Formats: sequence, structure tokens, C-alpha cells
Amino acid sequence: MRGRELRAKLHAGERVYGIAMESYGQPRFPKFFADVGLDYVWLESEHAPVNRETIAWAIQAYAGNGVAPLVRIPEISAARAAMVVDAGAHGVIVPYVETVEQVRAIVGAIKYRPLKGAALTAAVERGEFPNPETKTYLENYNPDVNLIIMIESPTGVRNLPDILKVPGVDAILIGPHDLTVSHGIAEQYEHPLFEQTVEHIIDTCQAHQIAVGMHFISGSVDWALRWARRGFTFISYRGDALFTARGIRSELHYLREQLDGTPAAGSTDAIGASGHIHFQTGDST
Repeated sequence: MRGRELRAKLHAGERVYGIAMESYGQPRFPKFFADVGLDYVWLESEHAPVNRETIAWAIQAYAGNGVAPLVRIPEISAARAAMVVDAGAHGVIVPYVETVEQVRAIVGAIKYRPLKGAALTAAVERGEFPNPETKTYLENYNPDVNLIIMIESPTGVRNLPDILKVPGVDAILIGPHDLTVSHGIAEQYEHPLFEQTVEHIIDTCQAHQIAVGMHFISGSVDWALRWARRGFTFISYRGDALFTARGIRSELHYLREQLDGTPAAGSTDAIGASGHIHFQTGDST
């Protein structure tokens, strides 16, 4: 799936499925993930120590195998967003967005590149282009680029209606860990405030006909299913490190327990996008 197909599905209200890639994997991973049917992967650069060259190689490998490569940049930066698009990314995931101005800056950097300066400001803020031909040119120049905005704070939630009015936003992604921390209910994913906030985000996005999802780092698959059925279409489920850890725990540790009588030790719930998750909600997987 290319970025333009991903965006078409999101704007049509259809679900897309993908995972986070923290380690980026070995060279065989892109073909493998294409074969198992992932629509996209998002390549982590906020919490993972990767450089531009590694990101660029991974982008090309996944795109070449029909899996749309999205990149989460480490900060709200138009320059960083443009860098990953220049490398071939089919989308940019921007963390901890709180204002319309931040969104406009990213839209300009990735949707209207290479327009710059006063001409870019006019395009982003007022929808004015040098001429109709330039507008058409820019639309065809960036056909695969998706913009995924992360909402992770009370300020972001409060400003969400205005953020969704900015042309160029393709989906909203909830970061559950940071959302709970910023609301003063760290990792309390069954807290009424968390649930009310997520419900509000879903309702707001649906009212503006913008796709929405949540990064299901941990917790049971049934917990993810319940929320997905509530209205998520951008499905982001776990990641490479967590899938690997859970596979070891459920199968290799099972062999150890059966053969040596040694019970599985430790927990995989601390393995998430930045290794800080200690998930409590209905985790039976």
C-alpha cells in the first residue's frame, strides 16, 4: 500500500493496520511484513536511537515492498518532518501537538514542499497559491504524504477542534501513556478521566470526519478491540520489541517451564515505545 492509498482509506472511513518499529529490523523484515498484510509501519525516531541514513534506508525498503512507511519524528519540527519526507516517507507522525500554529508549520513543510517563505504562509494560512497551476503541481508533487497528529495533553485536547480545521491533517493518533501523565493520572487507563477524554477525542474527530486511532502499546487485545470498535480506524497495535518479548515469554518460556519446571520470570509490560510502560488494564496476553 502506498501513502496515497493509505490516505484514501483513512478519508473514506476504512481501517488501516500497522505496528511501530523501534529497532527497524533486519533487511528481510519489509518483505515479511508485506506478506503478513500490514498496511503501514511507523518507524520510531522519538525514542529510538537511529540516524537519518538508517531511517532513509528503512523508508525505501518498506516502500519498495508495498508497506507504507510513516516516521514519528522526535519533536514538533518542520525541518525534521521535511527531512523524512525528502527520504521518501509516506507520512509523518508528530508527537505532542497542542496548537494550530504547530500543525500549520508541519503541513507547510510536508504537504506544500518545496514552496517556502511568504508564498508558503499564504498557502497554509489562507489557501492562496501563486496560481492554480502551482496548487495542482504541489498536490501531484506530494501524493503519498500523510500527516498524523498525536494528541497527548489537555491543551491538545482543548485545541483539537481548531487543529482539525487545518487542511492537510489526515489522522489523529492518541498517545495513551503521555495522555494519562499529562492529565495527572499516570498509567491509569481505566480511570474515568482517561476514558472520558478518549471518548471526547473520538467524537470530535468523527464530527470533523478525520480518522482517529490510539497506539495500543500494551494491555490485552480485547481492551484494544473494545476501543477500536468505539471508532478507531487508524489501528496502531504494539511494536516489534513488544511482539518479540511476548513471543519469547509465551513460547520459549513455556518450553522452559515444561522441560525444567522453571516458571517464567519478569514482565513484558515494561517494553513499549520508550521502555517505560507498566500496563495494568486487563492484561491476559
